Amino acid sequence: MSETFSGRQGCRLCPRNCGDKVSASGIGICGVPRDLMIARAALHFWEEPCISGSRGSGAVFFSGCSMHCVFCQNSDISGNLDDITGKVISRERLTEIFWELREKGANNINLVTPDQYLPDVAWAVRKAKDEGFDLPFLMNCSGYEKVESIKALEGLIDIYLPDFKYMDPEVAARYSSAPDYPEVAKAAIAEMVRQCPVQEFAPETDFSKKNIDISHETEENGSSCTSVDEDERTALIKKGVIVRNLLLPGNVMNSREVVKYLYNTYGDSITLSLMSQYTPMPGIEKRFPELSRRVRVSEYRKVVDYAIRLGVTNAFIQDREVAKESFIPSFNYEGVERQ
Repeated sequence: MSETFSGRQGCRLCPRNCGDKVSASGIGICGVPRDLMIARAALHFWEEPCISGSRGSGAVFFSGCSMHCVFCQNSDISGNLDDITGKVISRERLTEIFWELREKGANNINLVTPDQYLPDVAWAVRKAKDEGFDLPFLMNCSGYEKVESIKALEGLIDIYLPDFKYMDPEVAARYSSAPDYPEVAKAAIAEMVRQCPVQEFAPETDFSKKNIDISHETEENGSSCTSVDEDERTALIKKGVIVRNLLLPGNVMNSREVVKYLYNTYGDSITLSLMSQYTPMPGIEKRFPELSRRVRVSEYRKVVDYAIRLGVTNAFIQDREVAKESFIPSFNYEGVERQ
Protein backbone atom coordinates (compact mmCIF):
# COMPACT_ATOMS: atom_id res chain seq x y z
CA MET A 1 0.00 0.00 0.00
CA SER A 2 1.66 3.24 -1.11
CA GLU A 3 2.44 6.23 1.07
CA THR A 4 -0.04 8.29 -0.96
CA PHE A 5 -2.76 5.77 -0.18
CA SER A 6 -1.77 5.53 3.49
CA GLY A 7 -2.11 9.27 3.96
CA ARG A 8 1.34 9.64 5.57
CA GLN A 9 2.31 12.53 3.31
CA GLY A 10 -0.99 14.34 3.07
CA CYS A 11 -4.28 12.69 2.26
CA ARG A 12 -4.97 11.80 -1.36
CA LEU A 13 -7.58 9.13 -0.67
CA CYS A 14 -10.51 10.82 -2.39
CA PRO A 15 -10.91 13.01 -5.50
CA ARG A 16 -10.80 16.17 -3.37
CA ASN A 17 -7.02 15.65 -2.92
CA CYS A 18 -7.09 18.14 -0.09
CA GLY A 19 -3.78 17.05 1.44
CA ASP A 20 -4.80 18.38 4.83
CA LYS A 21 -3.87 15.28 6.83
CA VAL A 22 -0.14 15.94 6.94
CA SER A 23 -0.10 16.04 10.73
CA ALA A 24 -1.97 13.97 13.28
CA SER A 25 -4.19 16.96 14.04
CA GLY A 26 -4.78 17.94 10.42
CA ILE A 27 -8.37 18.07 9.21
CA GLY A 28 -9.36 17.36 5.64
CA ILE A 29 -12.48 18.22 3.66
CA CYS A 30 -13.93 15.00 5.06
CA GLY A 31 -14.08 16.81 8.42
CA VAL A 32 -12.00 14.35 10.44
CA PRO A 33 -8.35 13.83 11.35
CA ARG A 34 -6.33 10.76 10.48
CA ASP A 35 -7.62 8.89 13.52
CA LEU A 36 -10.20 6.19 12.86
CA MET A 37 -13.63 7.37 14.10
CA ILE A 38 -16.97 5.58 14.11
CA ALA A 39 -20.39 6.52 15.52
CA ARG A 40 -22.33 3.26 15.46
CA ALA A 41 -21.82 -0.46 14.87
CA ALA A 42 -25.09 -2.37 14.97
CA LEU A 43 -27.54 -4.50 13.05
CA HIS A 44 -29.23 -2.38 10.39
CA PHE A 45 -32.52 -3.39 8.77
CA TRP A 46 -33.13 -0.62 6.23
CA GLU A 47 -30.82 -1.55 3.39
CA GLU A 48 -31.92 -3.38 0.24
CA PRO A 49 -33.63 -6.69 1.13
CA CYS A 50 -30.81 -8.84 -0.23
CA ILE A 51 -28.43 -7.00 2.13
CA SER A 52 -30.48 -6.67 5.32
CA GLY A 53 -32.40 -9.92 5.06
CA SER A 54 -34.33 -10.79 8.21
CA ARG A 55 -31.37 -10.67 10.61
CA GLY A 56 -29.91 -7.34 9.56
CA SER A 57 -26.73 -6.00 8.04
CA GLY A 58 -23.78 -5.39 10.35
CA ALA A 59 -23.45 -1.67 9.69
CA VAL A 60 -20.38 0.25 10.82
CA PHE A 61 -21.00 3.99 10.44
CA PHE A 62 -17.75 5.90 9.99
CA SER A 63 -17.51 9.58 10.93
CA GLY A 64 -16.77 12.16 8.27
CA CYS A 65 -17.48 12.42 4.55
CA SER A 66 -15.81 14.13 1.63
CA MET A 67 -19.08 14.85 -0.22
CA HIS A 68 -20.98 17.13 2.20
CA CYS A 69 -24.20 16.90 0.19
CA VAL A 70 -26.51 19.68 1.27
CA PHE A 71 -29.38 17.22 1.75
CA CYS A 72 -27.45 14.66 3.82
CA GLN A 73 -29.59 12.73 6.31
CA ASN A 74 -26.54 11.60 8.30
CA SER A 75 -25.24 15.11 8.91
CA ASP A 76 -24.53 14.32 12.57
CA ILE A 77 -21.62 12.15 11.48
CA SER A 78 -20.67 13.73 8.15
CA GLY A 79 -19.96 17.31 9.23
CA ASN A 80 -16.83 18.93 10.63
CA LEU A 81 -14.79 17.85 13.63
CA ASP A 82 -16.08 20.61 15.91
CA ASP A 83 -19.61 19.22 15.78
CA ILE A 84 -19.19 15.70 14.41
CA THR A 85 -20.39 12.56 16.18
CA GLY A 86 -17.81 9.83 16.51
CA LYS A 87 -15.33 8.10 18.80
CA VAL A 88 -11.74 7.27 18.01
CA ILE A 89 -10.96 3.55 17.92
CA SER A 90 -7.98 1.47 16.88
CA ARG A 91 -7.93 -0.65 13.77
CA GLU A 92 -7.57 -3.69 16.05
CA ARG A 93 -10.83 -2.68 17.72
CA LEU A 94 -12.46 -2.40 14.30
CA THR A 95 -11.61 -6.04 13.59
CA GLU A 96 -13.12 -7.01 16.94
CA ILE A 97 -16.30 -5.15 16.00
CA PHE A 98 -16.61 -7.24 12.84
CA TRP A 99 -16.57 -10.41 14.92
CA GLU A 100 -19.04 -8.98 17.44
CA LEU A 101 -21.50 -8.12 14.68
CA ARG A 102 -21.14 -11.64 13.34
CA GLU A 103 -22.00 -13.01 16.79
CA LYS A 104 -25.13 -10.83 16.79
CA GLY A 105 -26.29 -12.54 13.60
CA ALA A 106 -25.29 -10.02 10.93
CA ASN A 107 -25.60 -11.19 7.33
CA ASN A 108 -22.60 -9.12 6.25
CA ILE A 109 -20.33 -6.30 7.36
CA ASN A 110 -21.57 -3.02 5.93
CA LEU A 111 -18.83 -0.36 5.85
CA VAL A 112 -20.78 2.91 5.62
CA THR A 113 -18.75 5.80 4.15
CA PRO A 114 -15.31 4.39 5.04
CA ASP A 115 -13.46 6.37 2.34
CA GLN A 116 -11.44 8.63 4.62
CA TYR A 117 -10.10 5.66 6.59
CA LEU A 118 -9.41 3.18 3.80
CA PRO A 119 -5.87 2.23 4.92
CA ASP A 120 -7.05 1.30 8.42
CA VAL A 121 -10.24 -0.29 7.11
CA ALA A 122 -8.27 -2.41 4.63
CA TRP A 123 -5.94 -3.50 7.43
CA ALA A 124 -8.85 -4.49 9.68
CA VAL A 125 -10.67 -6.39 6.92
CA ARG A 126 -7.52 -8.24 5.92
CA LYS A 127 -6.86 -9.20 9.55
CA ALA A 128 -10.41 -10.51 9.93
CA LYS A 129 -10.13 -12.56 6.76
CA ASP A 130 -6.77 -13.95 7.90
CA GLU A 131 -8.51 -15.02 11.12
CA GLY A 132 -11.12 -16.95 9.13
CA PHE A 133 -13.93 -14.39 9.02
CA ASP A 134 -16.60 -15.79 6.71
CA LEU A 135 -19.13 -12.98 6.16
CA PRO A 136 -18.97 -10.80 3.03
CA PHE A 137 -17.67 -7.26 3.38
CA LEU A 138 -19.71 -4.53 1.73
CA MET A 139 -18.49 -1.02 0.88
CA ASN A 140 -21.37 1.44 1.15
CA CYS A 141 -20.12 4.66 -0.42
CA SER A 142 -20.94 7.84 -2.32
CA GLY A 143 -19.50 6.77 -5.67
CA TYR A 144 -17.10 9.71 -5.45
CA GLU A 145 -14.02 7.50 -5.17
CA LYS A 146 -10.58 7.40 -6.72
CA VAL A 147 -9.95 4.39 -8.91
CA GLU A 148 -6.59 3.88 -7.19
CA SER A 149 -8.30 3.61 -3.81
CA ILE A 150 -10.83 1.07 -5.09
CA LYS A 151 -8.06 -0.98 -6.71
CA ALA A 152 -6.30 -1.17 -3.35
CA LEU A 153 -9.39 -2.94 -1.94
CA GLU A 154 -9.39 -5.77 -4.47
CA GLY A 155 -9.86 -9.11 -2.74
CA LEU A 156 -11.07 -7.42 0.45
CA ILE A 157 -14.49 -6.12 -0.58
CA ASP A 158 -17.08 -8.64 -1.72
CA ILE A 159 -20.01 -6.32 -2.43
CA TYR A 160 -19.89 -2.73 -3.63
CA LEU A 161 -22.87 -0.50 -2.85
CA PRO A 162 -22.05 2.90 -4.39
CA ASP A 163 -24.34 5.80 -5.08
CA PHE A 164 -24.54 7.30 -8.52
CA LYS A 165 -25.94 10.62 -7.41
CA TYR A 166 -25.55 12.87 -10.42
CA MET A 167 -25.22 12.69 -14.18
CA ASP A 168 -25.61 16.47 -14.45
CA PRO A 169 -22.39 18.33 -13.45
CA GLU A 170 -24.35 21.46 -12.58
CA VAL A 171 -26.56 19.58 -10.14
CA ALA A 172 -23.46 17.91 -8.67
CA ALA A 173 -21.82 21.31 -8.23
CA ARG A 174 -24.87 22.89 -6.61
CA TYR A 175 -25.59 20.15 -4.08
CA SER A 176 -22.15 18.61 -3.46
CA SER A 177 -19.58 21.10 -4.80
CA ALA A 178 -18.37 18.31 -7.10
CA PRO A 179 -18.88 19.15 -10.78
CA ASP A 180 -16.53 16.28 -11.64
CA TYR A 181 -18.80 13.78 -9.89
CA PRO A 182 -20.26 12.12 -13.02
CA GLU A 183 -16.90 11.24 -14.55
CA VAL A 184 -15.38 10.23 -11.20
CA ALA A 185 -18.31 7.95 -10.39
CA LYS A 186 -18.25 6.34 -13.84
CA ALA A 187 -14.59 5.39 -13.42
CA ALA A 188 -15.00 4.20 -9.83
CA ILE A 189 -18.02 2.01 -10.60
CA ALA A 190 -16.23 0.53 -13.61
CA GLU A 191 -13.45 -0.63 -11.29
CA MET A 192 -15.97 -2.03 -8.81
CA VAL A 193 -17.66 -4.03 -11.57
CA ARG A 194 -14.27 -5.23 -12.82
CA GLN A 195 -13.59 -6.67 -9.38
CA CYS A 196 -17.10 -8.10 -8.88
CA PRO A 197 -18.50 -8.73 -12.37
CA VAL A 198 -20.95 -11.48 -11.43
CA GLN A 199 -23.62 -11.31 -8.75
CA GLU A 200 -23.72 -14.27 -6.39
CA PHE A 201 -26.54 -15.07 -3.96
CA ALA A 202 -27.14 -17.59 -1.21
CA PRO A 203 -30.28 -18.29 0.82
CA GLU A 204 -30.78 -16.94 4.32
CA THR A 205 -32.49 -19.11 6.89
CA ASP A 206 -35.98 -17.86 7.77
CA PHE A 207 -35.81 -15.10 5.14
CA SER A 208 -39.50 -14.64 4.31
CA LYS A 209 -40.60 -13.66 0.81
CA LYS A 210 -43.00 -11.15 2.31
CA ASN A 211 -40.02 -9.04 3.35
CA ILE A 212 -39.00 -8.33 -0.25
CA ASP A 213 -42.17 -7.83 -2.21
CA ILE A 214 -40.88 -5.03 -4.41
CA SER A 215 -42.66 -5.72 -7.68
CA HIS A 216 -44.14 -2.65 -9.34
CA GLU A 217 -46.89 -2.38 -11.91
CA THR A 218 -46.91 0.72 -14.07
CA GLU A 219 -50.03 2.59 -15.03
CA GLU A 220 -49.01 2.46 -18.70
CA ASN A 221 -48.32 -1.18 -19.46
CA GLY A 222 -48.62 -3.28 -16.32
CA SER A 223 -45.03 -4.49 -16.56
CA SER A 224 -42.94 -5.02 -13.45
CA CYS A 225 -39.51 -4.18 -12.14
CA THR A 226 -38.17 -6.56 -9.50
CA SER A 227 -35.01 -7.04 -7.47
CA VAL A 228 -33.45 -10.28 -8.69
CA ASP A 229 -34.64 -13.36 -10.55
CA GLU A 230 -37.86 -14.74 -9.10
CA ASP A 231 -36.23 -17.91 -7.79
CA GLU A 232 -33.59 -15.85 -5.97
CA ARG A 233 -35.84 -13.32 -4.26
CA THR A 234 -35.26 -14.94 -0.86
CA ALA A 235 -31.49 -14.77 -1.29
CA LEU A 236 -28.76 -12.62 0.22
CA ILE A 237 -26.13 -11.11 -2.02
CA LYS A 238 -22.66 -12.51 -1.44
CA LYS A 239 -20.81 -10.92 -4.33
CA GLY A 240 -21.55 -8.17 -6.83
CA VAL A 241 -22.43 -4.51 -7.34
CA ILE A 242 -25.62 -2.64 -6.44
CA VAL A 243 -25.78 1.00 -7.53
CA ARG A 244 -28.12 3.42 -5.82
CA ASN A 245 -29.71 6.58 -7.12
CA LEU A 246 -31.67 8.86 -4.82
CA LEU A 247 -34.24 10.88 -6.73
CA LEU A 248 -34.20 14.50 -5.61
CA PRO A 249 -37.24 16.79 -5.94
CA GLY A 250 -37.40 18.31 -9.39
CA ASN A 251 -34.55 16.15 -10.71
CA VAL A 252 -36.31 13.45 -12.70
CA MET A 253 -34.11 14.04 -15.74
CA ASN A 254 -30.92 13.65 -13.70
CA SER A 255 -32.08 10.28 -12.33
CA ARG A 256 -33.24 9.10 -15.75
CA GLU A 257 -29.83 9.88 -17.22
CA VAL A 258 -28.16 7.94 -14.41
CA VAL A 259 -30.37 4.92 -15.10
CA LYS A 260 -29.75 5.20 -18.84
CA TYR A 261 -25.98 5.29 -18.43
CA LEU A 262 -25.85 2.38 -15.98
CA TYR A 263 -28.17 0.14 -17.99
CA ASN A 264 -26.52 0.92 -21.33
CA THR A 265 -23.11 0.23 -19.79
CA TYR A 266 -23.76 -2.79 -17.56
CA GLY A 267 -27.20 -4.10 -18.46
CA ASP A 268 -28.57 -6.37 -15.75
CA SER A 269 -25.17 -7.53 -14.56
CA ILE A 270 -25.52 -5.02 -11.74
CA THR A 271 -28.58 -4.26 -9.62
CA LEU A 272 -30.04 -0.76 -9.62
CA SER A 273 -31.64 0.63 -6.48
CA LEU A 274 -34.02 3.46 -7.37
CA MET A 275 -34.71 5.37 -4.19
CA SER A 276 -37.66 7.61 -3.37
CA GLN A 277 -36.79 8.10 0.31
CA TYR A 278 -35.55 11.69 0.09
CA THR A 279 -36.52 13.48 3.32
CA PRO A 280 -36.05 17.27 3.70
CA MET A 281 -33.86 17.99 6.70
CA PRO A 282 -34.58 20.98 8.97
CA GLY A 283 -33.31 24.30 7.61
CA ILE A 284 -32.70 23.22 4.03
CA GLU A 285 -35.50 25.48 2.81
CA LYS A 286 -33.40 28.53 3.70
CA ARG A 287 -30.65 27.83 1.15
CA PHE A 288 -32.23 25.32 -1.19
CA PRO A 289 -35.98 25.91 -1.25
CA GLU A 290 -36.42 23.47 -4.15
CA LEU A 291 -35.34 20.67 -1.80
CA SER A 292 -37.82 21.55 0.95
CA ARG A 293 -40.39 18.96 -0.14
CA ARG A 294 -40.55 15.22 -0.56
CA VAL A 295 -40.42 13.57 -3.97
CA ARG A 296 -43.83 13.41 -5.66
CA VAL A 297 -45.26 10.01 -6.55
CA SER A 298 -45.55 11.17 -10.15
CA GLU A 299 -41.84 12.07 -10.25
CA TYR A 300 -40.73 8.72 -8.94
CA ARG A 301 -43.08 6.86 -11.25
CA LYS A 302 -41.51 8.63 -14.23
CA VAL A 303 -38.09 7.31 -13.25
CA VAL A 304 -39.31 3.76 -12.64
CA ASP A 305 -41.37 3.67 -15.83
CA TYR A 306 -38.39 4.95 -17.79
CA ALA A 307 -36.22 2.16 -16.37
CA ILE A 308 -38.80 -0.41 -17.40
CA ARG A 309 -39.04 0.99 -20.92
CA LEU A 310 -35.26 0.74 -21.23
CA GLY A 311 -35.48 -2.94 -20.36
CA VAL A 312 -34.25 -2.92 -16.76
CA THR A 313 -35.36 -6.04 -14.89
CA ASN A 314 -32.80 -6.14 -12.09
CA ALA A 315 -33.73 -3.27 -9.78
CA PHE A 316 -35.11 -2.39 -6.39
CA ILE A 317 -37.81 0.23 -6.01
CA GLN A 318 -39.30 1.79 -2.90
CA ASP A 319 -42.69 2.59 -1.48
CA ARG A 320 -43.37 6.21 -0.60
CA GLU A 321 -43.60 5.28 3.08
CA VAL A 322 -39.83 4.90 3.34
CA ALA A 323 -39.41 8.69 3.14
CA LYS A 324 -39.46 9.11 6.90
CA GLU A 325 -36.86 10.44 9.29
CA SER A 326 -37.47 7.35 11.44
CA PHE A 327 -35.25 5.42 9.03
CA ILE A 328 -32.26 7.54 10.06
CA PRO A 329 -30.28 5.57 12.68
CA SER A 330 -29.42 6.91 16.09
CA PHE A 331 -25.71 7.67 16.27
CA ASN A 332 -25.40 6.84 19.95
CA TYR A 333 -22.12 4.86 19.83
CA GLU A 334 -23.90 1.53 20.03
CA GLY A 335 -21.37 -1.25 19.51
CA VAL A 336 -18.39 1.10 19.38
CA GLU A 337 -16.78 0.31 22.72
CA ARG A 338 -15.89 -3.15 23.95
CA GLN A 339 -18.69 -4.63 26.04
